[in-house]
Amino acid sequence: MQAKSVVTGLTLLFSAGTAAAQLPNPYGAPIGLDDAKKVAAPAVAEARKNNWNVAVAIVDIGGNLVYYEKMDGTQLGSPPVSIDKARSAALFKRPTKTFQDVLAAGGDGLRILRLPGALPIEGGVPIIMDGKIVGAIGVSGATSAQDGQCATAGASSVR
Repeated sequence: MQAKSVVTGLTLLFSAGTAAAQLPNPYGAPIGLDDAKKVAAPAVAEARKNNWNVAVAIVDIGGNLVYYEKMDGTQLGSPPVSIDKARSAALFKRPTKTFQDVLAAGGDGLRILRLPGALPIEGGVPIIMDGKIVGAIGVSGATSAQDGQCATAGASSVR
């Protein structure tokens, strides 16, 4: 019965959201340091523009940390959360907002809480280059919507 619950939860998750969420891009070569810095810069700029103090993490396709930056004044709990958001987006090939939305719907969506590594908090976004996922960015320190705004600014800079 437990296996059926996991399959049902995964089916719900993977069918949620847009067509892009339903048919995730394939993985490509992992993001390198230079490109990771290029992705982080617009995220940090977006945070600065809005006076938000955030931590920004860039991971490769395996969820391994490639680049990290923490703005002065960022709350101490945010650094590991930024890494977890990035890792979740990379490993599951979708923005962490997808998990947040499925969980918020309740019902079967509550099964997300048992999916290892799936962080249901907006702010993690896959990084796509040439149609392939090369890593992900995670931002934490502001509200989840503000974190998502910064992460999207970074991820969108290299598409």
